[in-house]
Amino acid sequence: MSGAAGAPSGLQRIDGARARATAMVNTMRTSLARVDDLDEVVSLLTAQFDEHRMVCEAAVVRAAASGALDQPSRGTFLLARETGPVGLAYIAYIWTLEHGGRTAWLEELYVVPAMRSRGVGSALLRAVFAHAAKEECAAIDLEVDEDHARVASLYLRAGFRRLQRNRWYAKLAGR
Repeated sequence: MSGAAGAPSGLQRIDGARARATAMVNTMRTSLARVDDLDEVVSLLTAQFDEHRMVCEAAVVRAAASGALDQPSRGTFLLARETGPVGLAYIAYIWTLEHGGRTAWLEELYVVPAMRSRGVGSALLRAVFAHAAKEECAAIDLEVDEDHARVASLYLRAGFRRLQRNRWYAKLAGR
């Protein structure tokens, strides 16, 4: 770990062009979301899910986000704001054998289309690294959809490495 505010060395690899783009967003700030930020969180999540053509009932998204905001041990939302909300990250906490303990699962990273390529995603990612370190996480895991090369590039610059695995899931009855 090195760099400002506990930022890891991987994030120092973000190129100079990205650093200049980050400077353009000088009025943007990141912060931990609070319970009273629920409407902003749900709005950003709904926009992301719509953009990715993911079918998620609004009530389910709201209940899940509320559950995380109400119980921070489940996870943390980080919001990026300029004059209003422009992006968010959500990290859930899991205990893994592979990493030897508590791990941050970067489940969501979203930037509104008008603010992309302006350093918002990089700023959110720096905040994720700093928060995961503060929470004493051993690692940060994430997944990237096959057709999202743009965000994969951000993660590579930040020091993530691709694993040769596929993620699978099964819905449980009644859920």
